[in-house]
Amino acid sequence: MRRHVALRLLAGLAATATGAVVCVALTTPQASAAVGSATGFATGNGGTTGGSGGQTVRATSGTQIHAALCNRASSSTPIIIQVEGTINHGNTTKVSGSSCNTAADVIELKQISNVTILGVGNGAVFDQIGIHIREASNIVIQNVTVRNVKKSGSPTSNGGDAIGMEANVRNVWVDHVTLEASGGESEGFDGLFDMKNNTQYVTLSYSILRNSGRGGLIGSSESDLSNGYVTFHHNLYENIDSRAPLLRGGIAHIYNNHYVRLNESGINSRAGARAKVDNNYFQNAKDVLGTFYTDQAGYWQVSGNIFDNVTWSSRSGDTNPAGPNPTSNTSVSIPYSFRLDAASCVPSIVSQTAGANKGIRTSNGNCTPQSPTAGPTSPTPGPTTTTTPPPTSNPTPTPSQPSGTNLSIGAGSDGSSKASGTSYGDVRDGNMNTAWSPNGATGQISIKWDSATAVSRINIREASGSVGNIRNWRVLNHDTGAVLASGTGAGVVSFTRTSMRKVTFDITSSTGTPRVAEFETYAS
Repeated sequence: MRRHVALRLLAGLAATATGAVVCVALTTPQASAAVGSATGFATGNGGTTGGSGGQTVRATSGTQIHAALCNRASSSTPIIIQVEGTINHGNTTKVSGSSCNTAADVIELKQISNVTILGVGNGAVFDQIGIHIREASNIVIQNVTVRNVKKSGSPTSNGGDAIGMEANVRNVWVDHVTLEASGGESEGFDGLFDMKNNTQYVTLSYSILRNSGRGGLIGSSESDLSNGYVTFHHNLYENIDSRAPLLRGGIAHIYNNHYVRLNESGINSRAGARAKVDNNYFQNAKDVLGTFYTDQAGYWQVSGNIFDNVTWSSRSGDTNPAGPNPTSNTSVSIPYSFRLDAASCVPSIVSQTAGANKGIRTSNGNCTPQSPTAGPTSPTPGPTTTTTPPPTSNPTPTPSQPSGTNLSIGAGSDGSSKASGTSYGDVRDGNMNTAWSPNGATGQISIKWDSATAVSRINIREASGSVGNIRNWRVLNHDTGAVLASGTGAGVVSFTRTSMRKVTFDITSSTGTPRVAEFETYAS
């Protein structure tokens, strides 16, 4: 951690303590399931509903949370866990069972799915206890506070991350939470909201992240580029040194957030990451957008942001701020509808809605907070922004062969990696005896053209001896990053006819080494 971090954070804590207080009537939810519906990228890939429809269980300790997971019929049986009180090291132990994989001193959501954790009653505080999500899917965390999680010193939990996700995580919605620390790395803390090793389809909404050296990241290193499709909206980042967030590869949509006192850097887009940054309010901050601490550039599309007392460093070496007059250097297509508040009202609407124990109120799109019980008589929402339709989730591969010309013949190809003895060109040579494999269990292979080409169907043909190895995948419009389709098992995949210069087949999990003999593309 860079010098003077502790001083800055202590100053920030003092400012928070003495600053103006916004008085909001609290209406703590008593509903059995999550309040409202997931937004942003968490709506893709089949959606994020958590434990909706499952049994509701009350927990006042970490051990009881683990027991609720372990008492289910299976690791995917839906469950809503209502949490009240303080969860700490003294009441969080490992519980064993066939439907769980828990650990002491951390809330462990590992190798499970279909779970909601909802703070109720007088509130839920995870004190020095982090929440760890690993090899899991369809998780909702709402209306809780996670504070002072450490990776060094005593006690420690979750590698110092308030909420951390890693290893093939899908569809997580974190909403109306407060994540906070009391210093930076030198004081024993790490990230507030981290995503690593193939974590996708995540939304962080109406939350507070404050008083930390590191806000959060997507990707643990410049080579961990399997993460992405993350939405950040209506959050408060306050007194954060850096990583607000740090993006390594992937796509992020960042809108209607309030950034106050970013001490060193803010949105750090690196290693080919692409961020759509809309209608945010940056205040009393430094280098709020750019590529920092690396020579591997990232990209951004900016619109409607307000920069209030923001300072910018000069470009030099691995410091490449987007300002002082940020302009777009990429284009990002967003496959869902969203409502943009005007940037000028973001400080007000975020102060009234973001964080735990504020009644889970949201914006109506016109800078006005609304309660979760608001019905058709609510104020008319503001303009709805819609781009491309959501991706098809888990389509059944079409058994019949496509008709027409295979557009891959004569095209180009590339990918994320290639195993020894294989070639990107092997997928477009018309020869089933040659094949491409990634350097690992997952990877991307692309077909590209010199000019935009209309495609509506692809055929992924696995090499002999490896049929069935490919499990989960996505088809991407590489030009925009939009997900055209997702599913399981290789074969013929149809999607809305799309004109693009490059189409990518992204293998996100496999049961053996993937071997693609042919990546055929067709107009119809």
